[in-house]
Amino acid sequence: MELTTTFHALKEWAVAVNALEDGKTIMLLRKGGIHERNGHFQVAHKQILLYPTYEHQQAFMLKAEYANHVYPVTSGWHPETVCISSWAEITDILPVSDEFIVNALLPFHIWNEHFISDRLKWKPRQPLYILLLRTYKLFQQEIPYHPKYGGCKSWIDLDQPTQLQAAKPVLSDFAYTQQVETIRGIVGDKLYAPSF
Repeated sequence: MELTTTFHALKEWAVAVNALEDGKTIMLLRKGGIHERNGHFQVAHKQILLYPTYEHQQAFMLKAEYANHVYPVTSGWHPETVCISSWAEITDILPVSDEFIVNALLPFHIWNEHFISDRLKWKPRQPLYILLLRTYKLFQQEIPYHPKYGGCKSWIDLDQPTQLQAAKPVLSDFAYTQQVETIRGIVGDKLYAPSF
C-alpha cells in the first residue's frame, strides 16, 4: 500500500536535495551521521521527505557546477522555517567499499573526488552506501524549525505529517529505470535488500 502522508524525513545538503528535485541525480552517498544508531548507517524508512540542510555544506567537496550553489553559514545556523518540496522512495541500497567502483560512479552524483576520498577514509571498515532515490515534487510547504531536527543525524521525524498525494515524479519510469540499471551494472551484485 502506498503512503499518502509521512512525517519521516532524511536530512541532506540542500544542494543535493535541489539536484534530486531537478533530475540531475538519483544518487546519494552516505556513511551516516555522527549520532547514528549503533554507530553506522541504516535506512530507517523507504519513503521519506527530503529535508534540506545548510550548516555542513562544503563547496570544495562538490563538482564545480554545484559548488557555486552553496552559501556558507555559521556553525549552528538554521533557518526559522524549512522548505519541504519533495519526497522520495529509496529503491536501491548498494554498499560499496571498492574505491574503483566508487570512482566509476562519479558521473552519477554531485560530489567530487575529494568528497569520495574523504568518505572512504572515514570509518574505513564500513562501506559507503549508495542510495538510489525516485524523487517526487510536492507543493512547497514551509515548516517551523525545531531544535530536535538539528544535529548530525540522518533521520528525523517531523512534528506534522506531509501530504504526498498529487506529487509528480521528477523522472519518467523509463528514465529512472535506465539510470538504476546502469548504476547497478557498475556496482555489480552487491545489492543490499533492506527489511522494511
